[in-house]
Amino acid sequence: MKASRREWMGGVAALALCGVPLRALAAGVRPALALRAEPVPLTDVRLSASDFATAVDVNHAYLLSLSPDRFLHNFRKYAGLEPKAPIYGGWESDTIAGHSLGHYLSALVLTWQQLGDGECRRRADYIVDEFALCQAQRQDGYFGALGRKTKDGTIVDGQSVFAEVKQGIIKSGGFDLNGSWSPLYTVHKIFAGLLDVHAGWANAKALSVLEGLAGYFADMFDALDDAQMQELLGCEYGGLNESYAELYARTGQARWMQIAQRIHDNRVLDPLEAGEDKLANFHANTQVPKLIGLARIHELTGAKAPGEGARFFWEAVTQHHSYVIGGNADREYFSEPDTIAQHLTESTCEHCNTYNMLKLTRQLWSWQPDGALFDYYERAHLNHVLSAQNPHTGGFTYMTPMMSGAGRGYSQPGEEAFWCCVGSGMESHSKHGDSIYWQGEDTLFVNLFIPSRVAWKAKGATFSLATGYPFEGEIALTLEAVKTPRFTLALRIPAWSKGAVALTINGEAHPVTPVNGYALIERRWKAGDVVGYSLPLDLRFEGAEGDPSVVSVLRGPLVMAADLGPVEVEWKDVEPAMVGEDPLAAFHPIVSDRPRYQTSGIVRPGDRMFVPFYSQYERRSAVYFKRFSEAGWKAEEAAYLAEQARQKDIAARSIDVMHLGEMQPERDHDLTSEISYPAAYRGRNGRDARSGGYFEFTMKVKPGPLLLSATYWGSERARVFDILVDGHKLVTQTLNADQPGKFFDVDYPIPEAMTKGKASVRVRFVPHDRSSAGPVFGVRVFTAKPAPAA
Repeated sequence: MKASRREWMGGVAALALCGVPLRALAAGVRPALALRAEPVPLTDVRLSASDFATAVDVNHAYLLSLSPDRFLHNFRKYAGLEPKAPIYGGWESDTIAGHSLGHYLSALVLTWQQLGDGECRRRADYIVDEFALCQAQRQDGYFGALGRKTKDGTIVDGQSVFAEVKQGIIKSGGFDLNGSWSPLYTVHKIFAGLLDVHAGWANAKALSVLEGLAGYFADMFDALDDAQMQELLGCEYGGLNESYAELYARTGQARWMQIAQRIHDNRVLDPLEAGEDKLANFHANTQVPKLIGLARIHELTGAKAPGEGARFFWEAVTQHHSYVIGGNADREYFSEPDTIAQHLTESTCEHCNTYNMLKLTRQLWSWQPDGALFDYYERAHLNHVLSAQNPHTGGFTYMTPMMSGAGRGYSQPGEEAFWCCVGSGMESHSKHGDSIYWQGEDTLFVNLFIPSRVAWKAKGATFSLATGYPFEGEIALTLEAVKTPRFTLALRIPAWSKGAVALTINGEAHPVTPVNGYALIERRWKAGDVVGYSLPLDLRFEGAEGDPSVVSVLRGPLVMAADLGPVEVEWKDVEPAMVGEDPLAAFHPIVSDRPRYQTSGIVRPGDRMFVPFYSQYERRSAVYFKRFSEAGWKAEEAAYLAEQARQKDIAARSIDVMHLGEMQPERDHDLTSEISYPAAYRGRNGRDARSGGYFEFTMKVKPGPLLLSATYWGSERARVFDILVDGHKLVTQTLNADQPGKFFDVDYPIPEAMTKGKASVRVRFVPHDRSSAGPVFGVRVFTAKPAPAA
């Protein structure tokens, strides 16, 4: 091994071009930091048969089933042009309209690169042409589909939001800006789509249109002082800082970098740049794109703090805030560090979070190749992203539940939900070949072991990768052709393998000397050379952060899960637990086309079949298990089963659940409020209302005796408020340190007269004069238990 290569592989992270090829085009700006590695262009990678290739094909069909003109409806309408097709429903009919089209543009570009389908390119160019037409019609650089909601509920053109902001009128509630749902988040999606079209095949019109739009918003930002800017950035803005930095890279115009650096949310980003984890109770996906932007600013300017902030954030999230499948956040929010074991709910692991975390991982790896980064990438890509698309329907998940027995809930064809995760899903499943092969100096890195073929043009080398991985541990890389035969091949050594990998060249054993998590082979190659690589795929346990007695089962990179039956069948059993001194010894392999294990005598209340988690698209799963010794189980069994039964009973009797202080549940329940604010405390999100205000939302009901249950923190100072149902007072609640040091529930019987003949009611919390209502950390409506027989 040459000393210079060892220094390069193990060098201090100084840093690099971001992972997307052609990011800084010839006319633009070179990164201020040294290149370490970049991905082999997606156009030079083709997938072979595998679940990843199937996902790309299914997603390709889904993309072609969508109508660009339906996405363009509001763009044309608000520009004074006749729409060519009716608008889509779901989120696209709300004030966030347009966000899906940004993702759709990016997905078309990626699919064209991955598959070479000219129709995808034609559609992307058509959308850019329509944007240009709308922009020309409006004459000020702006075009858009996003709306704002008037007092009577009507949705109108949202451009007036930005006119108000420019005048200093800023009313931001985290996800609402002057009556529009995260409008700068939507703007970022359009920026990103246009940048991808420009990079995809040098579409000059895409860059020109984007510069006009960027100028419009730059004028708005320029009109704000620093305090106003921070107030504005309190509302979700996606990765708009990254887009402006990238526009600087493409054009060399310093103004764009100046804007990128001003789009800096001090409250979130300053602690991260200082190495402080204060993420608890922040909305997770709102933050991740900001760090991608910091990373890009670092790459282009060499500024130290943004790079340190991006790296610290990645380390904090992956090591202290992530579930075993690589996802993060409970009900969209970060909890306290190392508390995953206390947050195994039905609303974990939003797909958008992982979509963005993988982008950030690529950036950090390109700065300094280190196998540990791709250990995380592989885990999240395989176990979370691949699970988030149902290959049978093409639908996408929003959340991926870590709670035993919960179904995934995929979008359905024709449903037109168009959640944020439908948009990021379009992209994620367009590009499964984009991170397999990377190039740096004269080294070809193999970071993912996905069946594929790559043309490495730098050396005139073509490799094919054949494997049954992750089901099987044998991998074969065959060099089909080569023009420049002297180079290094670097194969990632997964940390979970503990270095127990085996390497052969043309059938003969070759020594493995790990360098930064890679096995390096430096030699003079010839066509026909075959590299054999063998990885151990043993079962192992992994403890959950916050409680090492809560474990998951893994086999190599695969998260294995207990099969709890079809999603159509309601899950009524208690949460499975593991009992025994050596539970892994009781896992027995079953002959199958993929790993399957039957347990014997160690799962309570009954043994289960374990299968790869990601593949349980239409099945219920158990991923985390409380582990007991035989003696410990006997002592805990009664209380454990009683608590599980209590929770199951409440869940079974629940009619509706409201997670206050959280974006999507509040929108789903049509929350309205005045002088009311989201609250966060001890890992729980909620909402309060101050004197003169209120908050109100819709809850489902059904005939019969019902209870309304509210959750409070037990150490609140004195406060008094009323709870009303459809305008009628249900109860007056007084809080005054009722149950110090813990959360507690209060159940309120609902008179049947209040719900008779109704499918839903409006629940309102109203503080008494000079008092507050709440904070309330959740509301549930459930059926009352029948009275015991006399």
